[in-house]
Order: sequence, then structure tokens, then C-alpha cells
Amino acid sequence: MGSIQVRKETQRLIIDFYYRGIRCREQTALPDTPANRRKVAKVLERIEAEVAAGTFDYGRFFPGSRLATRFARSPMVDAIQSLEAELSQPGAANGTDRPDTPLFREFAETWFAEKSIEWRNSHRKVVRGDLDRVLIPKFGEKAVGNILKADILAFRAELAKVQARGKTKSLSTSRINKVLNPLRMILNEAADRFDFRTPFTNIKQLKVRKSDVQPFSLDEVSRILDTVRVDFRDYYTVRFFTGMRTGEIDGLKWQYVDFERRLILVRETIVERQEEYTKTDGSQRDIRMSQKVFDALKRQEAATRHLSKYVFCSRDGTPLDHKNVTRRVWYPLLRHLGLKLRRPYQTRHTAATLTTTRRTATSGTASKWPNGPWRWGRARRLSMRRFSRWAG
Repeated sequence: MGSIQVRKETQRLIIDFYYRGIRCREQTALPDTPANRRKVAKVLERIEAEVAAGTFDYGRFFPGSRLATRFARSPMVDAIQSLEAELSQPGAANGTDRPDTPLFREFAETWFAEKSIEWRNSHRKVVRGDLDRVLIPKFGEKAVGNILKADILAFRAELAKVQARGKTKSLSTSRINKVLNPLRMILNEAADRFDFRTPFTNIKQLKVRKSDVQPFSLDEVSRILDTVRVDFRDYYTVRFFTGMRTGEIDGLKWQYVDFERRLILVRETIVERQEEYTKTDGSQRDIRMSQKVFDALKRQEAATRHLSKYVFCSRDGTPLDHKNVTRRVWYPLLRHLGLKLRRPYQTRHTAATLTTTRRTATSGTASKWPNGPWRWGRARRLSMRRFSRWAG
């Protein structure tokens, strides 16, 4: 079935349809307006009707098109020549049909070079890793136009059987989606550039189970802060009572601590030991200090301000290594207290729970929980709905 599209460069309407198994895209002289779309739709209806009836004359509709000459030949001759050309191409025995498109590994590099400037360093590394370790080894020697929907579905099924690194279970649906996303983007871009139908049509992302929220109770928070090493007590106090992400608190600098206004200004983050912009624009925010947080930061100021620009740092003034802290401080502490092992990120969920329990969502939650450009009312509703089951 044909469609009406718009060429980005000219904003002119395009008639997009298939004839004799070949995709045809013919640009009109009409700008994109509702009235012109109706006119073009009528032309497309006539084309499809004549194609179905076997009376379509390409040259009559598009006399100046390069395809008009091709389709002027006898359909039988055209079919025979097309078949001969197809069989003469390398890989014809395997059913390939677009040998004129670049190899996946070549186009993937072009795509990565063009897109990577839009991404954070951490995301760039993840995509590069998935390309090098998974996608290019799998599809690298195939022409992008020859990758079929069946190939993608088979690949997705293979991923579902792969054992996750360091675990006994298979890859999660979330991880599978993340591997497939670059493949989807690469093939969609290739389809647009080389005029073939993307094989990702009607392939939806796998459904991801809702993440499990496991906040600590106020009693557990007290036990943790009473027992943790003294040099990390203020660090975890700030984590539990602000809800800052790991990268945000590890990358917090003294220039963003405003004692006079009692604000923590979240402006940067640290990921893989590199300073970066926050996770999203909405993550740029000001967090009001409670008295606990204010006191903790004052103690920390006396301990580290002379050492480093970072609020929480190692003995040599460098930012904390969150993997090292988690392995050597966080998990041993939970084991010592007999608490269920939970990721440090649960301190963020705990902060939301404590905020909800104290019924202060109306004054603080909207500025603390930036998962997008929330409006104040929506932030309050979502926080209450998600965390109220742990409130007293």
C-alpha cells in the first residue's frame, strides 16, 4: 500500500508506492498542505487502482522520471532481466536482494560517527561496546538492505538465551532492548537513505517488568548510619536524606554547596570517573538541605574542603570510586547488620519514602525527584502513588 511523505529538504510531497516489486518514490511540486495532501491522495488512489488492474503506465504519470524508461520495457523482459541480475549477484543463493547497499559494519561506523556527538560519554561507551562485541560480529558482513525481519527476530531469540555476565540467569528484557536499539536505529537510517523497507517494521520492544523498589525503613537507616565507618557516615546521611543519584553525590563539588541558602545545586555527575552533564535536563535541580544534611555537610567541609574540590573524596582528593565503595563499604555493612542486600540506589528510593512518610511531598518532592520535566502536581501524585505503601 502506498503512502504520502514529505521530503525534509524541500518540504514537498512525495508519492511512495511499490510497482513490480520495486519501491518508487516520486517527488511532486506541491508543498505540504492539507489541500495538497488531498490532491496527491487522489492521484495515489488512481495509481494503485491501475497497478491492481495491470493498466498502469509509469511514463504517463511521471514522464520525467528515470524509472519511466525502465518500466517502459515489456514486463516479461523486465522480470527476466531483474531475475538474471539478482542471480548474478554474490549471495543470491542465500536470498539476498539488495547487494547495492553497504555492509552493516561499514554503515554502522558511519552512523556511530554521526550520532555519537549527541550522546554523553557513558552512553557512547555502551553503544560502542554493543557494536563491537555483539552487533558487528553478528551482522557485519551482511549488506544492510539484506538484513531481514526474520534475521532480527532470530537474533533477539538468541539474546534471550545468553547468560548475563556474572549471573546465573539470562539477559533481561531491558538489556535485550538496549542491544537492539542501536540495530533498530542503524537499519531505520539505512532504509531511509537507500530506499528500502526497514526490517524493523512491527517489531516492538520487549515488555520490561517494573523495577522493584526496596527502600529501607527509618529504623534500618538509623542502624546503618550508627554502624557505618565514621568517614562514610556523612556520605550516607546525605544520600539517604536527599535522594541524590550515585553519580550526582560522587561528583558534587563545593562550589555547588550553598550553605547560606541551604541548597545543594545538582549541576554535574560523574560516570566512569568522567565528569558529565546530568542524566537529563530535568536532573538539573536545587535540593533544600534538611538540618541533618546541613550538619553532615558542615562536618564534611571541615574534613575535605582543604583536600579537594569534591565534597566526598578519597585521601588523595580524587572522586570516590562507587564500585569500590559498594564492594568494600556498602555490602559488608549490610551483611554485618543482617539486612537484605540492596543496591546503593535504594538510598534514593528510601529518601522518597521518608519524604512521603513525613507528608512533605508538597514542599520538597518536586525538586528532588527529577525523572523528566515534571510539573509540581504530577511529581507529587507519582511520588505518593509509588512510595505511599511504605509510609506509616
